[in-house]
Amino acid sequence: LTLPCPAPVTARKLDARALTFAGKILLTSPYLTLPTVEERKSVSTLKKTCLLPTLAALVTVSLGLTACGGASSQPAESSSGASQSATATSVTIEDNRGSVTVPVPPKKAIVTDNRLFEPLETWGVKLAAAPQEIISKDSAYKTDSSIVNLGDHKEPNLEAAVTVQPDLIINGQRFEKYYDQFKQLTPEAALVDIDVREDKPFADELRRQITLAGEIFGKKDEAAKLVANFDASIARVKSAYKPGSKVMAVIVSGGKVNYSAPGSGRTLGPVFEILGLTPALESQGSSDHQGDDISVEAIAQSNPDWIFVMDRDGAITAEGESYTPAKEVIAGSAPLQNVTAVTKEQIVYMPTDTYLNEGIQTYTEFFNSVADAMEKSQGQRPKLPGARPRALPPVLSRPGVGCSPLPCCWDCWELSPWRLCP
Repeated sequence: LTLPCPAPVTARKLDARALTFAGKILLTSPYLTLPTVEERKSVSTLKKTCLLPTLAALVTVSLGLTACGGASSQPAESSSGASQSATATSVTIEDNRGSVTVPVPPKKAIVTDNRLFEPLETWGVKLAAAPQEIISKDSAYKTDSSIVNLGDHKEPNLEAAVTVQPDLIINGQRFEKYYDQFKQLTPEAALVDIDVREDKPFADELRRQITLAGEIFGKKDEAAKLVANFDASIARVKSAYKPGSKVMAVIVSGGKVNYSAPGSGRTLGPVFEILGLTPALESQGSSDHQGDDISVEAIAQSNPDWIFVMDRDGAITAEGESYTPAKEVIAGSAPLQNVTAVTKEQIVYMPTDTYLNEGIQTYTEFFNSVADAMEKSQGQRPKLPGARPRALPPVLSRPGVGCSPLPCCWDCWELSPWRLCP
């Protein structure tokens, strides 16, 4: 809805003669140049002369649409679609082993793949059974007494799955090798394997896995949003990364700094290809969960500009137990103290629970942290999708103005709304 506004209502370099609600929002955006005192007075006039009539018009239109909707005897198209969806009892998907027909919605679901616990919890999915011993301690599934505990992958209690009488089992990651046993123990259940395949691009596999999970649990839109966020985080890093900057990936485990090789290394290995990073060291490595044993001196000699860290101990240490956080281990390593990444504080840590939560949301969070750090290192302002920062007038950048809950200047990194300086 667009209504003409009386002249001369303007904001600096912005013609507000025709103002939509989107335009009204943009007028207050911190990414637009703020108006002068005279222009702010005009905006005040705008509120009285344009916004109120616009709101009145919207109310009128809304009432009219409501009346029309109430009088209509034809069923809405969206209602018909919802009805059809409600009658569906199954969906067929393609998993790692072929076509599988899955009940929708599943009544008793068992999930063993660690990459799926966070999104399923976010979506409010109820689990009948899961390996609680290897679920992140930050997850509500960890302590949910209604979930039958399947133990861990080293000593699983697979027979407990039989007592649940599941209609769906999504098996993968650490429990991948128990696929055939699940099939024998629970032949009536739809057994799905959507684990990340090692011979496929890792990022594509994360997208595929969450998309299929969305289909199974009726969360297609939510899954698509997670994929979009993931893609946006990758784009941010690629935009902020200075080509040629050397990156080292390490896993801190048992108080030791171990090497995570580009490509093959556990957790951090795939990020080099995904983000287009230059490795500081290209030594052959394995996918060992603790990383590869390489001398800290060799890491220091490669002199990385950036160090990415996965703190394995932080994820597996039980409540009440003590361990040395990765930050302290690196800070206490004498050979690393003259490395560029250390002296410039260009070290980015993966979320603490990463080792037990290597799903798409974890990588999205980590990539955004990397982008934040790289943007800051180059003196860039924080970026938001579609934002185009413009120069602020002197009234917002006077000397002596510090950060506050509502910062006044670009020197502040918070993304809070702006206010005029006193």
